[in-house]
Amino acid sequence: MKDSFISIWNLSKCVVCIGGALSELTAYVFAADFPRVLRRRMEANMLLSINHLQVQYGKQTALDIEQNIMIEPGDRIGIIGSNGAGKTTLVKSILGLTNYKGSIQTELKKEEIGVHMQYNNYTNTMPVKNVMETLLNTSIKKNRKLQELIHFFEFEPCLKKRYSSLSGGQKQRFTIIMVMMQDAPLTFYDEVTSGLDFETRQKLMEKLLEWYQGKENALCIVSHYYDELELLADKVLVLDQGKLIAFGNKEMLFEKYCGHAVITIDNSEKNDMLTKQFSHLLSPGHLIALSCQDVVEEEKIIRVLLEQDVNFKRSNHDIEIMYINAKALYYGGECVDSHLAQDTMKGGQNEEKHEYKAV
Repeated sequence: MKDSFISIWNLSKCVVCIGGALSELTAYVFAADFPRVLRRRMEANMLLSINHLQVQYGKQTALDIEQNIMIEPGDRIGIIGSNGAGKTTLVKSILGLTNYKGSIQTELKKEEIGVHMQYNNYTNTMPVKNVMETLLNTSIKKNRKLQELIHFFEFEPCLKKRYSSLSGGQKQRFTIIMVMMQDAPLTFYDEVTSGLDFETRQKLMEKLLEWYQGKENALCIVSHYYDELELLADKVLVLDQGKLIAFGNKEMLFEKYCGHAVITIDNSEKNDMLTKQFSHLLSPGHLIALSCQDVVEEEKIIRVLLEQDVNFKRSNHDIEIMYINAKALYYGGECVDSHLAQDTMKGGQNEEKHEYKAV
């Protein structure tokens, strides 16, 4: 017998042939074992895994997640849900700040998980420069990374100010610098732009996006602002009343709950009559959302709207529309007329949201 070893791997089986002889039983064992091997390889690359997580405050169940959640290096996860959905409770559970039942597995130490909480307070007895150097146990003059962050967030003019004298945006930038100095493999940003005006929010989000571009740090961004999550997140985690409604790739979830693309127009009696022939998604009250299952249907809808001089927007990653329809489907409703209620998930195209004006 020749001492030859041949390994054959594919998506459905793993078969090792020794000397050309292999029983059907051995082949079956290898094939059955493959999902476990694959799972182990996936878990080896993960930062954190959550299984069957439950949190109770007295008799109230604040969180009851039955599905598995895995966070991997480089993930940008947007966590979304209404007030009381369980977003902060989820973060506290991961940080070990509240009691829970279930499993949260990670090789990360507590100091390797960064967190930016919604509300932060610092002493007013000294300039923020001294606060920064004291808490970080370093000197700005001697720390090139800290210098880089201060310059990147244009914080130099604020260093001599006291914390109470900073504007809302400056306070957020100060805390972000402190969190980023940790350079944690996994960082949570909880409502980082809450209370800021649109221009300040937009600038801060663009700074965050630019800083983390191409880096393996995983981010979990808790936000009520859909536009922020569209900009920052590549995965979306939807919570409602403590339940996990959906979790996965942003484009794939959009495809599942909305279709190939969504076209939104103002909600009016005229527009409603005009679009009766098309599939309608659930949407905010001031809008009509039309589901496009493919390019052909999208072109048909656009042609009708242009002919009738109707302004519209087109998107293939509208998180607000996806969020509304994911919740509806979870609770047993229909997210769209007839043909959208399907369970297949396809990869969507990475396109920008465009606004069209009829000519």
